[in-house]
Amino acid sequence: MTRYAVSTLGTLCLMLSANLAHAEGKPLPPPASDGQPVMELTIEKKDSKIVCSPAELRLPANTNAELRVINKADQPVTLTMDGQFENGLVQHVDGDQGHSASEKGYTIKLNGKATLKFRTMAAGEHPYGCTGVNSQSNPFVGKYILVPPAG
Repeated sequence: MTRYAVSTLGTLCLMLSANLAHAEGKPLPPPASDGQPVMELTIEKKDSKIVCSPAELRLPANTNAELRVINKADQPVTLTMDGQFENGLVQHVDGDQGHSASEKGYTIKLNGKATLKFRTMAAGEHPYGCTGVNSQSNPFVGKYILVPPAG
């Protein structure tokens, strides 16, 4: 009886592994728009706090986009956007950055510049954050707004 249970469990694990691998390799559908908007995000330290500008990032939904990040703060800063850097949406990353092990963010090095190219998520509003490695108890929180593409 135990032999069959182990065999069944092994088969189940293989099936789940195959399904997860298939889901991760699934290509994205075509973007909702042909354009690729470019936005710049600047990180600074003001009044002993990390501040990201603009506080409101607005991009078209389901579109390929480019975010150019400049860190002018006195410390490395981790940029997070709920769900945006997960699920295969990131297409290319370049510059002075490191990817968080959790896939939830990118740490921009001290005085660093980075370019993030990704497919935006579906329309909606999400928080985004900038957290200094030396000031984690006081993160900056902005709005990441994805609007339906024009056209």
